[in-house]
Amino acid sequence: MPGRQKLPPNVAGDLASSGRFFRASMCQDATFTVAQRAAAIEQHIKSNKGKEPTVPAKQGSEKLQDGATENETPLTGANAEPENISSNVSSIDSETPTLESLTPDIGANQPLRTTPATTITTPIPSATSSSTLPVLSLQSSPSKSTLSRLVAIATVKRWPSPSFEPPAAIDASNSNPVSSALAFANAPSPTDTKPIADSTPYSLSLLRPRPEPDPPALFPAPSQAPGRNSTPKLPHKPNMVFQKPKAMVDDSNIDGGVAMPRLEDLLRHPEDLDKIPALKAEYSRKKAAVDAQLREGLRDQLETVQRSISQLTEGQRHVLKTRDELQGIDKLCAESQGTVGDFSQIDKLARIQRNFEATIMMKKGLESFHNDLTEVERLLREDDQDLENQPNLLNAHMAITRLRDFRDEAMDQIRKARDSSNEATLVEWFQRLDSVIEWFDDHVGTAIMNLIPLVQTDNRSMVVRLALIVMNEEKNDSKVRALQEAQKDHKALASRFKSMNLGPKTVRGYKENFLKSIELYAQTQFEKSKETFLDDPEKLEKSFKWFFNDLFTVKQGMQSLMPKKWKIYKVYTNIYHRMMHDWLIEFVDDPELPTANMLAIIHWSEKYYKKMAKLGWKQSDLVPNVLDDREGELVRDWRNLIIKTLDEWMERMFATDKKSFLERDMDALDTNSEGYFRTKTLGDMWRMIHEQLMAASYSDRTDVTEGVIDAMFRALKTRQTTWQTVLDEECARYKNPTTDQSEGLQQLQDWLIAVANDQIACIDDHDEASGQLGYLSRFNRDFEPLVTPKYLSSRATMELDSLRDGYVDLSTHCISLFIDLIFTVDFRTTLPDFFTPKWYGEFAVKRMISTFEDYMSDYSAVLHSSLTDILIEELSDELLVRYLSAIRNKGAKLRRQDPFTDKFKDDVLTVFGFFQKFPDAFAATIKDRWRVVDWLVRLLEAEKAAGVVAVYEAFKTEYWDLQLSWVEAVLRSRDDFERSMVSAVKAKAAELYVERGVETIMGKVR
Repeated sequence: MPGRQKLPPNVAGDLASSGRFFRASMCQDATFTVAQRAAAIEQHIKSNKGKEPTVPAKQGSEKLQDGATENETPLTGANAEPENISSNVSSIDSETPTLESLTPDIGANQPLRTTPATTITTPIPSATSSSTLPVLSLQSSPSKSTLSRLVAIATVKRWPSPSFEPPAAIDASNSNPVSSALAFANAPSPTDTKPIADSTPYSLSLLRPRPEPDPPALFPAPSQAPGRNSTPKLPHKPNMVFQKPKAMVDDSNIDGGVAMPRLEDLLRHPEDLDKIPALKAEYSRKKAAVDAQLREGLRDQLETVQRSISQLTEGQRHVLKTRDELQGIDKLCAESQGTVGDFSQIDKLARIQRNFEATIMMKKGLESFHNDLTEVERLLREDDQDLENQPNLLNAHMAITRLRDFRDEAMDQIRKARDSSNEATLVEWFQRLDSVIEWFDDHVGTAIMNLIPLVQTDNRSMVVRLALIVMNEEKNDSKVRALQEAQKDHKALASRFKSMNLGPKTVRGYKENFLKSIELYAQTQFEKSKETFLDDPEKLEKSFKWFFNDLFTVKQGMQSLMPKKWKIYKVYTNIYHRMMHDWLIEFVDDPELPTANMLAIIHWSEKYYKKMAKLGWKQSDLVPNVLDDREGELVRDWRNLIIKTLDEWMERMFATDKKSFLERDMDALDTNSEGYFRTKTLGDMWRMIHEQLMAASYSDRTDVTEGVIDAMFRALKTRQTTWQTVLDEECARYKNPTTDQSEGLQQLQDWLIAVANDQIACIDDHDEASGQLGYLSRFNRDFEPLVTPKYLSSRATMELDSLRDGYVDLSTHCISLFIDLIFTVDFRTTLPDFFTPKWYGEFAVKRMISTFEDYMSDYSAVLHSSLTDILIEELSDELLVRYLSAIRNKGAKLRRQDPFTDKFKDDVLTVFGFFQKFPDAFAATIKDRWRVVDWLVRLLEAEKAAGVVAVYEAFKTEYWDLQLSWVEAVLRSRDDFERSMVSAVKAKAAELYVERGVETIMGKVR
């Protein structure tokens, strides 16, 4: 075979320069020969079998360098060829075969096929002379060592594509056979038909060297940086495993499974040859899957093509048949005209005769037009006397139809003649017909409007005649529409047929008017139902009794009297259902619709479909949904409407109460049957809550009722907190000394008592006088049967307890504010004199008790009985706290020579004298709490140092919340006070541990 001209390096040289595989360009003496590399791998194989490795010696200057590169072009995988792999596997044995036996696509004893493009002369740097090395062609991949087995397998996997052109020649002096073989192995297979995605066609010449390639990662850095044209000196290791290049993109996964790794990744070492059977099986499975998919796709495509061809053949056959028939008709026409010699004259005479007859008919029609019209008027006049039966209805319709057709034909001919003067004459001649038609239409419309009553009265004849009239007009309208469509598309052809130019010329729309009359009749009924519904929402079902009666009448009595194709029952149902939908949606979209009407509409939906089911209609047959599937939304809106109304009522009532309270309007207060002060709005509030609760219960939905009850709980709690805030703000004004203390004080106290009584009225379930439950208990009784047990146990009970506690707290708070006003206003000048020199000579406590007696006489009758004991206890506690806190008064000094002990005793006896009038409260709490005065006296009388400490220890043990600051103030009020006394007490307090308990009266003394 003729050799080709040697060219500069193109494949191996470029690879070396780009850092791929072995960099021969960087170190010329670091390139191993093929024999040396093959011997190294063979020795590695023999060492695995337990044999002694024999490696041929190499020159010490030969070095190995890693050829891995980082700028490789990623390729998509190509299909493997399992058949070639199997042939390779069978030729592999423990010993190195000949070069010919390693060729993957030729026999073991066949000579290697080479091409001029791949035969090059490669000098071997060894003792042997230069020889000719056959480089891998486009069809084969031979080598001289066991490594060529790997190359062969990789070559089987990647055949070069048809568009790939091999390099013209390779300079063996600057190339590496292994890198060249692997480079060809990475080329795509010639059997690949799928282009490589997102990349250019694979070509080794496209690889470009990196500007600054990274050093090999397998070897340590040299002690000195190599020169520009030199490489580091590497130790010679014959059995060193070559580092594989960076893996390209894995082969595409054809069968949708996990992508198979590349062969060069799997077969890196000689011992990896054991994987070949498994790889063969895997690639065989993939190929079988792809073949099956291709066969299935080909089968479907062939079937589609065959069906298309059959349809085209059938269509062609019909076209040819039609053409033959038209040709036959044309031939018969030509033969018939040729048979009759004077055919043209006969045809002309026939046309003249037809035109003459048409003229005679037109003349007679015009002459008899008014007489016929007069006869129609007579028939209609007779029917006016009996509109229920109208015996002349059919005759009148037939006559009017003839007259209308005659007028339309005459006007059509005169318009075609374009004679405007005669056209105006004809219009005037036919003018009387319009009034007669209108008269007839009124008769028909009246009959249709009473179609349901006619069926109900068993006037079957009238119904049938109406149906005949409408059916005949419907047919005529269909013909007119068809003619109009034909003339629109084939005007010239349509004008040639006489039958297409006769008959009615305009659409008269009797069928459409028939349907509109049904709607008009139903509309009057809907208007009556609307008035009834707005007056009383509970009569909604009763107001639509006519609706279902009409449909039942149509179902039972009208279907047999109407054409079947009309499906008159379905027509009536669709019209009535659509009007029902529009009627309800109009109410639903009205923002001013009352809650009662909204609730009635929500309930009506379910009842409506039940009644329609009795008439034979499923809910799916009735389109659209009567409420547009908005039941859930309407329920939420209705619930929100109730809550909105509730909140507005609560806000309005509290605004009224607040205004009356701030203005001290006594007319806003009232007394109940027991004479207790109450606000007038309390009963109205609970009555409104009851009404809204009942409105929510009408929904028959527990979720709606529970949502409304939650809103009521929130509103009641808000009312409690708002009342407390308003009362606190108003009472705080009297703590300012500059305020006129007497202005509106009594009215304010009256309001405090009334508000306190309101809270007790909400929770008082033991009213012996009336025997009634409190408002809150009645509220609980009302909603219990309307909610689920889960809601009752998990939420309602907790909310009721919280409300009950809130009412108790607010009533007690009102009493506290009432007492605070007494001490702030009435005792403003009395309290500062306690424990001062004036205290001994005045009877301040007696004056205070007298004030208490006045208040009790004024308010005991108007204060709820359950609050009287609370008022007494609060008065006692507040007096005691103020009395003990007075030890901090300016000028308070208790001298031992002064009779302060007797004065304390006198004050206590005065207090007991008043509170003993209330024996229950006095014995239960008051008497015991006033014992702290004795501890005060003991602190004042105790000896210094140890005595004071002992009294403090006992005092602190009994009253754990005793304030050390108050004890210090007591000690400072002694005339013999020394700082050591306070220091001793503080030291004792630091080491004393007292168990915490219930709050005592000393916790309030600061």
